[in-house]
Amino acid sequence: MSTPTATYTETADERLLRLQRADTEVVIAQNRDGYAMLAVRGGPDGQELERYYGLDMALDHAAELLGIPFGDIDVPDEASDMGM
Repeated sequence: MSTPTATYTETADERLLRLQRADTEVVIAQNRDGYAMLAVRGGPDGQELERYYGLDMALDHAAELLGIPFGDIDVPDEASDMGM
């Protein structure tokens, strides 16, 4: 089982945590101000699948979509404060 690649980026509007494993990519997004719920999307331009208040719940959903255990996601330090 491969570990996903986790990258953190910011756009003019959002903070993005991109998780990729094999051909599957999941994005956890939050507004740039950092006070909104987290959106889990099926890829960078994908449809929003669910919203969560906390990063742990969003990561759990992302892990499920990636087919890996929750603990296999190594969150970059810059993304560790995402969530409400």
